[in-house]
Amino acid sequence: MAKRMTVTVPGRVNYDIVIRSDFDALAKELEAFEIATKKLCIVTDSNVGALYGDSLKKTLTPFCREIHVFTFPAGEESKNLNTVQDAYRFLITHGFDRKDMLLALGGGVVGDLTGYTAATYLRGIDFIQIPTTLLSQVDSSIGGKTGVDFDQYKNMVGAFHMPRLVYMNLSVLRDLDARQYASGMAEILKHGLIKNVSYYEWLITNFVEIGARDMEAVEHMIYESCLIKKAVVEKDPTEKGDRALLNFGHTIGHAIEKYENFSMLHGECVALGCVAAAYISWKRELLSAEEYYEIRDMFVPFALPISLETPDASYGADSQKDAMIEEVLRFTKSDKKMEHGKIKFILLKKIGKAFIDNTVTEEEMRAALAEIIYDGEENYE
Repeated sequence: MAKRMTVTVPGRVNYDIVIRSDFDALAKELEAFEIATKKLCIVTDSNVGALYGDSLKKTLTPFCREIHVFTFPAGEESKNLNTVQDAYRFLITHGFDRKDMLLALGGGVVGDLTGYTAATYLRGIDFIQIPTTLLSQVDSSIGGKTGVDFDQYKNMVGAFHMPRLVYMNLSVLRDLDARQYASGMAEILKHGLIKNVSYYEWLITNFVEIGARDMEAVEHMIYESCLIKKAVVEKDPTEKGDRALLNFGHTIGHAIEKYENFSMLHGECVALGCVAAAYISWKRELLSAEEYYEIRDMFVPFALPISLETPDASYGADSQKDAMIEEVLRFTKSDKKMEHGKIKFILLKKIGKAFIDNTVTEEEMRAALAEIIYDGEENYE
């Protein structure tokens, strides 16, 4: 099991995505960057570090000048400038210079934070991505978007800084808990919905194998999703145009994340955001009712939510539902994708074809939220 593709970005350093079932080839891949003369710093979180940090350090020690591990507490709450400052201090204390390299070992939080640290330490040093969650393997590790949260604003501080390499060890997915695995599936389903109807249909057809983590199916799935992400990034590396299509489901999804104080996983919120965006597409008569309900219901076999309950859903708390809708709407207004005071919303012309729309109204979003927020009454029409 070994596949490779190259991300080619005009005016920037090209980099390979390597898909394997082990860490065995990582040292050889890194030798291309002359690591014998470099210090390496593995940046990881407390969960992933406990699983792979020491073993990876031991594997790479013979090949580099010096290697260290910087570990921070796992969780979205660590994705902030305080943790970045801790990383700066660690690098300064251990004498890292501009020719050294960071290794992001972990999920999206680790990758985003390490990338931003690399982009800003000494005005930029090299880093590589070693994603260990399904979501980070198919999404956040590719494309060079780095950043951290600021106060309650998600990814508000960041930079574009391309990795020198993305190395995926698919065997780590066997250690991933079921909820994290499902979270990654939201981004994968999104890829099919926005870019490739045949791939989307393959995902639906193979949901049993995917759920069982059959490695042949998983490898094919990750490879196809990486191809989609690669093509979008190559066309629009700094999100001036079509790269925004990857934000399908994210405007309302990010707002729900904030509303839930990040107690829900990113993919769970993206799934809800995708349902909401598909609902708006249906109401604009871009999708048929059948297509909308199929999109909505197909998140279920992948263990993803399609509705959000009010605190007292069993009591039919309409006032709570209305309050939730308004609060989530308020959070959409702090979305970093705002342009001239308008939200850049992604809708579907059909399954496999997305487009950017700047005319989605609060009323449309309010109706979509009313569809996905459950208060004890059926939302079906």
